[in-house]
Amino acid sequence: MAKRVYEVWKGNNRFLCYGRLIFGPDARSLFITISLIVIPVVIFCVFVARHLLHKFPSYNAGYAILVITIALTIHVLVLLKLTSSQDPGIIPRASHPPEEDVSYDSSILDSTPSAQFPRMKEVMVNGIPVKVKYCDTCMLYRPPRCSHCSICNNCVERFDHHCPWVGQCIGMRNYRYFFFFVSSSSLLCIYVFAMCSLYIKFLMDGDYPTVWKAMKQSPASVILMIYCFISMWFVGGLTGFHSYLISTNQTTYENFRYRSDRRLNVYDRGCMNNIMEVFCSRIKPSRNDFRAIVLEEQPPDIHPHGLEDDSESYPRSKVQDDLSIDVDMLKISQRHNVEEFYEETGGKSPSSFPDLASEPKVASDFTETKLKDLHMDRIVDKPVRDTLEKSFSQKYEKRLAG
Repeated sequence: MAKRVYEVWKGNNRFLCYGRLIFGPDARSLFITISLIVIPVVIFCVFVARHLLHKFPSYNAGYAILVITIALTIHVLVLLKLTSSQDPGIIPRASHPPEEDVSYDSSILDSTPSAQFPRMKEVMVNGIPVKVKYCDTCMLYRPPRCSHCSICNNCVERFDHHCPWVGQCIGMRNYRYFFFFVSSSSLLCIYVFAMCSLYIKFLMDGDYPTVWKAMKQSPASVILMIYCFISMWFVGGLTGFHSYLISTNQTTYENFRYRSDRRLNVYDRGCMNNIMEVFCSRIKPSRNDFRAIVLEEQPPDIHPHGLEDDSESYPRSKVQDDLSIDVDMLKISQRHNVEEFYEETGGKSPSSFPDLASEPKVASDFTETKLKDLHMDRIVDKPVRDTLEKSFSQKYEKRLAG
């Protein structure tokens, strides 16, 4: 039965709505993040904002405080959803290693040739060579600024970091929304803090002339002010830090890893161009269609169509004959006592067996026949096929000569 890409996905992501939404493996942390946003806003609307509705009688301007609060909160939640539920820039895994960069080591005759890859290669970025690494998990050379996230188990383009608060990697396709989410959260904290301070001032101007009496009258305002002050150090600090990264065209990963190396930033194109690249460039479409149909590969049919099944005419099948030949050839190569082999083969005369060690053509014909029986001719890659044929031939010649 055909399955969809998200059903056979090899990463650690979680999917909702039949592959339309993609999250990281720690998506449950979103509930904590949403609670940290919604609960303080609800407390503010119930215990503070409703008391400010009639403090500005002209044009009922007090209702604007409540409307701005709700609108700003919805804006933050929408940005959180866009950041956490879409493809951050995952590079699809390759089905096989890159053949153009493969070298085969067949120095050991009795072992299968092993594929070897250069761990790094150089690509040009703005006229400067940049080293890119080979990813064993995704079987590809990572593009510049790409890194493999150990949490999501994916290679992410322009990888910035994995944010546990949004439960998703931050990469090329959702970095813009992440920055807007953090900066909007900072703005919401400042707004709530300012409105709570304003309400305390109105209380002091009325029946509660001292700060202490006003704070005792509205403890919710005090709690919200403390909460917003602490939160500002977090989201406000992130906003300032990422503003610096955007202006210098860096990622969090590059800043923490290469800061001590004092490397030349080949991606820096000037402050204004760097800002335009993040906020004004078109977001590339996803490389993955998570709802696409994946057809399961059928195993190859070893019996050609049109040929009759003559298994009843022969006592043993072809596979059994091949296995028997392998066993007999192995016995010939391992037995140094001709009499032992004479007894095991049912009393046949040793002279009836050809001297295989002295006739290379016999070994060559046998090797060619065995390679055809093992369907080696189906290997499309000629270097791989030639290497395997050479190793197979040398192995059997060595056994026959032994």
